[in-house]
Amino acid sequence: MKNLTQITLATIALMVSLSANDIYQTHNKTLPELKMADNNLTFKMIEGYQDYKIVATHFRTDKNEIRYILANPIGYNALKEKAKVMPEGSKIVKIGWSVKKMPTFPNALEADKVQRVEYMVKDSKTFNANGDNWGYARFVKKEGNYVAWDKGSKGCISCHSAVKETDYLFTKLQSTH
Repeated sequence: MKNLTQITLATIALMVSLSANDIYQTHNKTLPELKMADNNLTFKMIEGYQDYKIVATHFRTDKNEIRYILANPIGYNALKEKAKVMPEGSKIVKIGWSVKKMPTFPNALEADKVQRVEYMVKDSKTFNANGDNWGYARFVKKEGNYVAWDKGSKGCISCHSAVKETDYLFTKLQSTH
């Protein structure tokens, strides 16, 4: 069982790494200054996220989408220590993929195409107006290119306000033990 868990985690890490590289190549070629209009958070602000650690996976039934949640070292260490409040500089990245049946194992689903990359960054100096101290960004794929979500970060804020007691995070570190 332990070997299966290690193989599964290695496969997920490889998928995230390959998709992250694809995202950066697409982003750097077509949208070098991609940013959210309402808060100026850029895609470039999470540069290097392909090296972040995997925190959790989620499946959104309403979107038929699998999501991988990653954290930068500051955020990962805080989640590992079960911090009540995330420290300044924490970055949480969510990558959403459509799913398809695995051709080699039809009873299973696998990640297909990246649909979105979202992130939140803890920065109380810049993002204290909402009282949560988080900045939110969402970049969606349309016609093969990434674009900043045209609805701005208000949708992110309204959803995350439901989990105020966990410092506005839906995700906690999933253990492999």
